[in-house]
Amino acid sequence: MKISALILLLSVITIALSASSPDVIDSLLSRLESKRASPSVQETAAEGVLKRMLPFHSHCFLFKIIPKDVCGGKNCFLIENYEQKDGPEITIKGTTAVELASGLHWYLKYWCDAHVSWDKTGGIQVASVPKAGSLPRLKGKGVMIQRPVPWNYYQNVVTSSYSYVWWNWSRWEKEIDWMALQGVNLPLAFTGQEAIWQKVFMDFNISKDELNDFFGGPAFLAWARMGNLHGWGGPLSQNWLDQQQNLQKQILSRMSELGMVPVLPSFSGNVPEALKKIHPLANISRLGDWNTVDGNPKWCCTYLLDPSDPLFVEIGEAFVSKQIKEYGDVTDIYNCDTFNENSPPSNDPAYISMLGAAVYRAMSQGDKDAVWLMQGWLFYSDSAFWKPPQMKALLHSVPIGKMIVIDLFADVRPIWETSAQFYGIPYVWCLLHNFGGNIEMYGILDAISSGPVDALISDNSTMVGVGMCMEGIEQNPVVYELMSEMAFRSEKVLVAEWLKAFSRRRYGKTVRQIEAAWEILYHTIYNCTDGIADHNTDFIVKFPDWDPSTILASSSGKQEKMLLPFNLPPGRRFLFQVTGSDFPQAHLWYSTHYVVEALDLFLESGNHLKESLPFRYDLVDLTRQVLSKLANKVYLDAVTAFQQKDAKALHFHSEKFLQLIKDIDLLLACDDNFLLGTWLESAKALAATPSEMRQYEWNARTQVTMWYDNTQTVQSKLHDYANKFWSGLLEDYYLPRASSFFSYLTKSLRENEKFKLEEWRKEWISYSNKWQSETQIYAVKAKGDALEIAKTLFKNYFG
Repeated sequence: MKISALILLLSVITIALSASSPDVIDSLLSRLESKRASPSVQETAAEGVLKRMLPFHSHCFLFKIIPKDVCGGKNCFLIENYEQKDGPEITIKGTTAVELASGLHWYLKYWCDAHVSWDKTGGIQVASVPKAGSLPRLKGKGVMIQRPVPWNYYQNVVTSSYSYVWWNWSRWEKEIDWMALQGVNLPLAFTGQEAIWQKVFMDFNISKDELNDFFGGPAFLAWARMGNLHGWGGPLSQNWLDQQQNLQKQILSRMSELGMVPVLPSFSGNVPEALKKIHPLANISRLGDWNTVDGNPKWCCTYLLDPSDPLFVEIGEAFVSKQIKEYGDVTDIYNCDTFNENSPPSNDPAYISMLGAAVYRAMSQGDKDAVWLMQGWLFYSDSAFWKPPQMKALLHSVPIGKMIVIDLFADVRPIWETSAQFYGIPYVWCLLHNFGGNIEMYGILDAISSGPVDALISDNSTMVGVGMCMEGIEQNPVVYELMSEMAFRSEKVLVAEWLKAFSRRRYGKTVRQIEAAWEILYHTIYNCTDGIADHNTDFIVKFPDWDPSTILASSSGKQEKMLLPFNLPPGRRFLFQVTGSDFPQAHLWYSTHYVVEALDLFLESGNHLKESLPFRYDLVDLTRQVLSKLANKVYLDAVTAFQQKDAKALHFHSEKFLQLIKDIDLLLACDDNFLLGTWLESAKALAATPSEMRQYEWNARTQVTMWYDNTQTVQSKLHDYANKFWSGLLEDYYLPRASSFFSYLTKSLRENEKFKLEEWRKEWISYSNKWQSETQIYAVKAKGDALEIAKTLFKNYFG
């Protein structure tokens, strides 16, 4: 690169390191406030949230936008009694419509014992809210709740594929309402960006046909956007592009009405192959393979335009400008993750600094006030490359206040603790929690209740927000309820007491057995402290691909790991988890015995709560969890029987494993929220033609099973990454796979021959690929009595 160009780029990073972070953040906040909708528009938007949630109470609340001066210069909400004789009952004041909605939610929770959750995790519980005209009054002058930090961030760059991909406006409207009620004011807004890219690249003389190989299919867009793959699941129809762009306009309009600051995408350097032909002298390199089975260039090895090339800034400016033209001037904050799972070609700090400056310049040329929001995942996932000199070079490559870092995995592996608070750069403390949209009860409630507070009060803290960065939503509602509250809490939460109130709100009444059950769950399932990122690795949904005959049972390296139960009662024995270091290992971080006790307590509460949808969801989920962990043990028992050449025991344990799959499928069918059919039908509903319908269904089926490419004898490297406990998927996908495997084991013993792993793989992969292309219709409505089935299964398996 020419010295003059280097000097020009480095001039962008001349920063006043002496400038205080609070000053630049205050300046940013003031600038963003000037873009907000008028107070009347925001008040009307808050009223809309109320009407959609509590239509019979729409006249019980008065919403009023107030200046930050009333809140001591911070964002806040105030809840007060309405003192005039006629009119509403409660006044809620706030600095934005998000604060108004948050204030409404806070009042409903702590004065009316109501509960708000995603529909797919049980929905709202508002039966406890008194009738209009009888709402609880506040004592004294009411309450004021301030945000300790400005931002409450939401979403992961892959949530758009694992959770939102098939949504229409009706579902998006519910999600934005949920965001507002939870206090989210900094959400990612990634929908429809391919339509913008189509226009931008066509301006650079790339045809629509040439873009067919660039965009991924609907269910794989997140990874095409990141340059991990291209073409897989595609092409995208013009119907899809136009439909998604129109949806994005609705999304951004509602977010803006509520006073949210949407985070839009920006250019990371990912370009179509055709650009290299049009600009042969441009610094475009082909990246290495990302998770294909054999490096097939049809899907892998995308093209990256080096940020040092002048064309990078030109394209980046065009993209940001085109977004502003299409959507209006709705934000100054843009996400870009050029170096996420893609290390720079050199670790020279000067070079890294130059690259960072170029990335920011591409944004700022399109929006002079642009702020770069960057995931900090790379500092964890590629820590071998990102040492302190390289981190500093990237973080200081743009002016202070022009970059915000997402400490993505702060609930387990906080980077802020080991990076001198990101070397002075503002950051957001985030909960990652979920991978692949897997369904598993899991969490670290103590880390959530204390982590953000510890970070905020630490010396020289540069924390400016909290957030939720799960890969998939609609699971573990207790985790997200608590995390959302931390946006409004400056002190640590006493989780045990909070859970008592949570269970009362969630189910609409106090039940002693339920309180005891949640006490157990707090100290077991929701107390994972082993530092392991929790992908669901239960053997039913992530079936081991291995040859058991290669490891002898006598040399399996078994060891006992003591699991210390909380407050061990007198007379209780210590519990042990038997693990084999050479055997496949499903993640287990708690005593299953105690969780079985918690399930028993849930079942005892059933007659009191059987009409509660949140209770039904939790009952089904907890029963599923208990049976799935039992299945892990049964699988290992079957494998051990095979190794010991005990055909009778192998038959017994393998049949029990298969029966567990059938029984869990039957259980899941009792709740609308655990059905494969819902996922598939929502995909098909977006199609405009029969061919689109087949393509979308293939995308939907493939993402939750094989995920990526395979050969006849080699499964995708990402198979089961996005596994799901859904009725229909267990019966028709996971069950045949396990049944085939055990049949091969049985045949091996019966005929005294080697286990034919490759033959099993060939049979199973062929079945999977056929299933991915099928069009069988699955149920979208639940059937069966969840409580009775859970009771029967508990009796059958635990006496």
